[in-house]
Amino acid sequence: MREHNYLIYSFLLLFLVTSCAPKVKEGYDEKNGYTGNISISGAFALYPIVVLWSEDFKKEHPHVRFNISAGGAGKGISDVLSNMVDIGLVSRDLHKQELTKGAYPIHVAKDAVVGSFNSNHPNYTLIKERGLTQEELEGIFVQKKYKLWSDIDKRFVNKPIEVYVRSDAAGAAETWAKFLGVHQEGLKGVGIFGDPGLVQAIKDKPLSIGFSNINFVYDLKTKQTVENIGILPLDLNGNGHIEEEENFYDHIDSLTNAVATNRYPSPPSRDLTFVIHSDKKTKLLTAFIQFVLEKEQQGYLLENGYVPLNDEIKNIELNKLAL
Repeated sequence: MREHNYLIYSFLLLFLVTSCAPKVKEGYDEKNGYTGNISISGAFALYPIVVLWSEDFKKEHPHVRFNISAGGAGKGISDVLSNMVDIGLVSRDLHKQELTKGAYPIHVAKDAVVGSFNSNHPNYTLIKERGLTQEELEGIFVQKKYKLWSDIDKRFVNKPIEVYVRSDAAGAAETWAKFLGVHQEGLKGVGIFGDPGLVQAIKDKPLSIGFSNINFVYDLKTKQTVENIGILPLDLNGNGHIEEEENFYDHIDSLTNAVATNRYPSPPSRDLTFVIHSDKKTKLLTAFIQFVLEKEQQGYLLENGYVPLNDEIKNIELNKLAL
């Protein structure tokens, strides 16, 4: 298995620009393959796997230069529609006005947003056994109905719930909000920029609660949750107890399997998408996206915490690339 945890931690150092190089003219020949530049920005959720895909593509086409940055799905959409980048990374549904302005989506993978809390919470074991319902999460993140943990369940500690949300226009936040029946602006809590920052905020506060893309709360080497982070189980049937069929959070492979088999609901599972401008389907961009959708590239999505597309969906996305 390829070990790529360093990609996650690199967010904490730079907020993330890979190879910035002078532009070269786009072209193709049999000896050198493709030449040219591909600029990409957007969702934190897609950034780690896109770095891997770009590295593999460069092995076959060494004269292609990539410039990749993360800054949230909103930035990816904005950048591609203003022609600042060639590909926007998006981890939410596109809005009608974005499609009208020329956003052209190609789905490349699936993943999920999960609720998170601090594993040092005094009621950690009880929360894992009990879970929270969608209605209770609405009471925390949307209605502010619950101020104390004990307001949810008298067995919980009688201390304030520290709620963290995203401050940037983020696919994870929009997806979590959609699960709770609102848009991102309807989420209430302390705003934190980016997945790395939000995860760190949860780690620092024993009474905290938030949400994250799965790649930021699991260690891809151990497949377990990262230190000081617990995954909040969803009580899907509302019976006040996490049944066996609802209990798939302790290992990233069991969670991605639950996403693939629709046992984890959508939302907060979601499509991960490349967005290009509808008038910019160049041969180089088409070649790169086709490469991403190939069997080999889709094949190591699972080991990196993503869910690959099935053949039917993959063929639909490939057909979108016809020039």
